[in-house]
Amino acid sequence: MKCPFCGYEDSKVIDSRPAEGGATIRRRRQCIVCEKRFTTYEVIESMPLVVIKRDGSRQSFDRTKIINGLVRACEKRPVSLAQIENIADEVGLELQSGIDREVRSSVIGNMVMDRLKDLDEVAYVRFASVYRSFKDVSSFLEELSKLVAKPDKAEEAEASADEK
Repeated sequence: MKCPFCGYEDSKVIDSRPAEGGATIRRRRQCIVCEKRFTTYEVIESMPLVVIKRDGSRQSFDRTKIINGLVRACEKRPVSLAQIENIADEVGLELQSGIDREVRSSVIGNMVMDRLKDLDEVAYVRFASVYRSFKDVSSFLEELSKLVAKPDKAEEAEASADEK
């Protein structure tokens, strides 16, 4: 690492520790020639994730767009901002850990809806109505009927207890 004071090309690491929740490494260094100390940060280089929109255009993945959509869907619902951010984090991590560097917006929307369905059904329907852009009332009712037909978690637990 080049010294910012004298420009010498080498330095020694005095101290290393994680920073920003482990996302970066903070290193205290000392120049071998002038012996002045300075700090550097080491960050994992991630490949950019590109989202392919419905119209075929491409743009870089933006976690805040997921959060904004979820905030609108969860308005006046008992869903905390921490839960919303958790969904956005889970989706972002799953996409980053995937092999593909390009992903369709429909895949992202489905990932968000899967998580939202378990969290709050009203928010799920709101998100789905915007995301799937229902053309008419019958397509909206079809989605609602799928949601209503899904067995309740409490009913599933009771059924499995009755079987034992």
